[in-house]
Amino acid sequence: MLADYATVVVDTNVLLNAALVPRSVPAELVDMLLAESRLVFSRATFAELESRIWKPKFDRYLPIERRRHILLELDACALWVDIPATISRLSYSRDVKDDPFIHAAMSAGVTRLISGDDDLLCLHPLGNLHIVNPRTALDEINKLNQGAQ
Repeated sequence: MLADYATVVVDTNVLLNAALVPRSVPAELVDMLLAESRLVFSRATFAELESRIWKPKFDRYLPIERRRHILLELDACALWVDIPATISRLSYSRDVKDDPFIHAAMSAGVTRLISGDDDLLCLHPLGNLHIVNPRTALDEINKLNQGAQ
């Protein structure tokens, strides 16, 4: 796996899309990342995932046990970061609910944040942080992996 993807922040929308549509780009990407990388979470980013995955609208698509398994698997393999006050005070996105993902990425020192959210994608690049959609991330990983062979 590429150094840029050894540790990554993945937005809630990508994780939920991966769970809901098993044969999708987000699912392929998340499977690859779970096998070869560490996903970075802060308390705030994981709390958002937990609150969204338990919404009743997902009841017919994701059984309770599947949701529990997803949360347990992500929790177990996560790289957990605490957000320093100097970072948590900063605001970047036009939607303040997206800032915790940037804060987690900055606190962990990662160079990739994967999202399908235009409020995050429009910030690319943010210093050394590349904010990319799942297709771009998957293409980048595949291209660089082919070059490494």
